[in-house]
Order: sequence, then C-alpha cells, then structure tokens
Amino acid sequence: MATISLRKGNARLPPEVNRALYVRNLPFNITSEEMYDIFGKYGAIRQIRIGNGKDTRGTAFVVYEDIYDAKTAVDHLSGFNVANRYLIVLYYQPAKMNKRFDQKKKEEEIVKLQEKYGVSTKDK
Repeated sequence: MATISLRKGNARLPPEVNRALYVRNLPFNITSEEMYDIFGKYGAIRQIRIGNGKDTRGTAFVVYEDIYDAKTAVDHLSGFNVANRYLIVLYYQPAKMNKRFDQKKKEEEIVKLQEKYGVSTKDK
C-alpha cells in the first residue's frame, strides 16, 4: 500500500494535512455505517460526525487515528461518486471554518444595524 511507503520513507507532509477531514456534498440520507464502509478502507477511524441540521446536511467530519491514513483517504476519495454525488474531501482547517462563520455573523449584524438606523442599500 502507498501508506507503508510513506511511513518508511519518513516523507514530510504539507502543513495543511491533519487527521480530521471535512466532507461535503454527501447524500442527505447517508448513514454512519455507509460512511464507515467508504472511509474505513483507508485506515482506522476514530470518529465520524454527520451533519443533521438544516445548514449542516450533506456534510461530515471524519477523524482518523493516523495522519497518513487521512492523507490516503483524501487522495482517493476526493471526487468519489456516492449516490450520483461527487464527494468533496478536504482537510479540516479550523481557522478557515471560523472565518466563514464570522463573515455570516458580520453580515447579519450589518443588516440589523441598517434596520435599526433606517439605512437602505437598495437605492444605490
């Protein structure tokens, strides 16, 4: 397997590589057993969290025991077809995730302030 050669060669991994993966574009009705079947082929899994909220449906977090297993999974499963949906498998990067949520909060705050002070941007 490719992971064995990576470990023996003591290859350096890029800084964004970590054990936690963020998976998007999942079918809404996927089960955790199906996720373990798909992602378990590439190594021991510590945890899988599937989004079930309105804004998190179709996403999941997969945490591997070993970083090399996570890298192999990203390499093989990005673009993998599940129920006519192509998976988007990324390394979880908390800084980027927090920026996205901060942006939403800022936009909501701007709308509230515009309503409070009667400012309209539709005229411009």
